[in-house]
Amino acid sequence: MKASELLTHYENGERNFKGVDLSGVNLSGAILIGVNLSGANLSAANLSRAFLTKAELSEACLHRANLSFAKMGEIRLADADLTKSNLSGAFLVKSKLPRAKLSGAKLIGANLRNAILWNANLSSTDLDSINLRSANLMGANLNWANLQSARLSGAKLFGAQLTGISLKKAHLNGIDLGGADLNGVNLSEAKLNGVNLEGSNLIGANFCGAQLRSVKLMGADLTRANLIQASLTQANLNWARLSQADLSEADLSEATLIGTNFDGAQLAGAKMPESTRRYFCLTAGNFPVGQISETIALAT
Repeated sequence: MKASELLTHYENGERNFKGVDLSGVNLSGAILIGVNLSGANLSAANLSRAFLTKAELSEACLHRANLSFAKMGEIRLADADLTKSNLSGAFLVKSKLPRAKLSGAKLIGANLRNAILWNANLSSTDLDSINLRSANLMGANLNWANLQSARLSGAKLFGAQLTGISLKKAHLNGIDLGGADLNGVNLSEAKLNGVNLEGSNLIGANFCGAQLRSVKLMGADLTRANLIQASLTQANLNWARLSQADLSEADLSEATLIGTNFDGAQLAGAKMPESTRRYFCLTAGNFPVGQISETIALAT
């Protein structure tokens, strides 16, 4: 079907175009609110700046389609194939994309607040500056995705795959990542205030300059982690492993450190309250007390 045919039928009140072949068509800026294109072939189609609010595109093929800056609030894209598609700047608030295939897609600056993305494939996807606040990403594949400067506050990430992701400068305040595998993840300059990271694998993670106020890190493995200039005020680090971690100039004011392992950690200029420093000096057996006193700055 040609674009002109589709638009004519739509203007005449028809809304059901299930399974239609629209591969490669140009529908840029088209108004198709509430249209049913489920199972349709829209591969390589141009839908940039189109109006698709409340449209039905479940199981549609949108491989390499251009959906940049399209208005798609409350759209249904369950099981849709959006592999390598361009969704940069798209409006997808309250959209439903369970099990959608988005591998290699571009969603730079897209708005998916309150979207449903459980079990979606977002591997190697460019999600730079995306809004995923309160989105459901449970079980989603985010391996090697770029989430730099992404807004994820309130998002659900239980069971999500997070290998090799970049969360530099991301906003993750208040989310639950308890037990997550974040080995080597880049969280430099990220905001993680109040985040639950209990028992998480954070080996070699980069938290340089990150905000970790009141974060829960009980039992987390932070071996060789980079925490230079990180803010860990009021953090719970009980029984966490910080061996060989770099905490230079980190702020641990009012942090709790019961049973924390600091073997081989770098602590030059680290800031702790007097009571915590004294406790640390008694428990960090691999460090001479005099050496620790010289390297840790006392909180005032």
